[in-house]
Amino acid sequence: MNRHLIPLFILFAFIVCAMPAQAQSKVLMEAPPAAGGFSAARLARLDSGMNAWVQQKWVNGSAVLIARHGKIVFYKAHGYNDPATKAPLDKTGIFRIASQTKAVTVTAVMMLWEEGKFSLDDPVSKFIPTYANEKVLANFNPKDTTYTTIKARRAVTIRDLLTHTSGLGYPAIGTPAENALYAKANLTGGVGTKGQTLADAMTRLGSQPLFFQPGEGWKYGLNMDVLGYLVQVWSGMTLEEFFTKRIFNPLGMKDTYFNLPAAKGPRLVNFFMGDSTGTIKKTPFVFGGALDMQYPLQHTGYFSGGGGLVSTLYDYAILLQMFLNNGEYNGVRLLAPSTVRLMTMNQIGDLHPALGDNASYNKFGFGFFIITDEGSRFGPSRAGTYSWGGVFSTSYWVDPKEDMLVIAYEQMWGPYVANTAKAFKPLVYGALVN
Repeated sequence: MNRHLIPLFILFAFIVCAMPAQAQSKVLMEAPPAAGGFSAARLARLDSGMNAWVQQKWVNGSAVLIARHGKIVFYKAHGYNDPATKAPLDKTGIFRIASQTKAVTVTAVMMLWEEGKFSLDDPVSKFIPTYANEKVLANFNPKDTTYTTIKARRAVTIRDLLTHTSGLGYPAIGTPAENALYAKANLTGGVGTKGQTLADAMTRLGSQPLFFQPGEGWKYGLNMDVLGYLVQVWSGMTLEEFFTKRIFNPLGMKDTYFNLPAAKGPRLVNFFMGDSTGTIKKTPFVFGGALDMQYPLQHTGYFSGGGGLVSTLYDYAILLQMFLNNGEYNGVRLLAPSTVRLMTMNQIGDLHPALGDNASYNKFGFGFFIITDEGSRFGPSRAGTYSWGGVFSTSYWVDPKEDMLVIAYEQMWGPYVANTAKAFKPLVYGALVN
């Protein structure tokens, strides 16, 4: 080698080694805890904790995946998929991820934004005419569900949908007014919906009153279902087709579906209900019998961008690692780094997301709850951590400053399920030593 080139090679090597971990694209690989900066002895506390949750009858079982610097340092399940038969919970099981679908929908939206299909500040009415001339609920009479409205001061925009600042509500889980008005209009939360299409429902939603002036509040609502329909409008594909062709197949997410193939049906994890006595029972129906928990195997054409998917720990880790890689995974780029930045920063100004612990100290991006500097004092996650979860007891968070993603899946409702979440995060961060 020419001796004059040696200093250049040394400088190049130094620059590469000094690059931030986030800037280097990573593909998930299993590795010893130390490879991700974890103490094996301390991480063993998580095994003990997950076993204890089952013994204490908080849950039937839990499955967890932790990856840092692209290294999967913990990927295990503890407990039972059927406590009656002692059939173990499989870490590769397929879980109903409900609102974790939202991150996929936002990904699809922002991919199409990068392609110039719309502007973030376009009114929704530009694409769905029923959203023109919106009205805002003024008074509601619960006795006969009559109401009065006032005119919206401005139109609902795509940005409003992405941030849950549109004024839309959520059927069944909202206020009495939301629940009553949406029930009259035959609008659902999307999961297990039969007898209607997403296009019909989201068009019908446009004629319903908003629950606050657009951009002036934060309310968890049907925003992502509207965006899911808009993905169909902008792309000319169904949401299922877009997810499969543009996201799942390119990334190698082989177990994420709206319609779970029958051949993979045995991997669908059972759902459970627990009570205050510690009794845990397999439950075929929830919401008073309204939702059959076998819905992923019952073919649907209603693709809920807010809650319709099933997935695995590993598949969802691929999606989250794509974000940590600033929009790219295994040579496939879905999003530009600047787009990931937009999605994972405060997009609601002085508003606060009215959901979750210590929400008044934190913010919301495009589809993600964001921990702020002030909010980080309540737990071990660093400022900039973004997260969400699903109603069937699944959750995740991504801590960019630690270059780490964490996913925890359960499939159960009960009075003690929340105890696992409180115990979980200290066990993870307590094992992180480098």
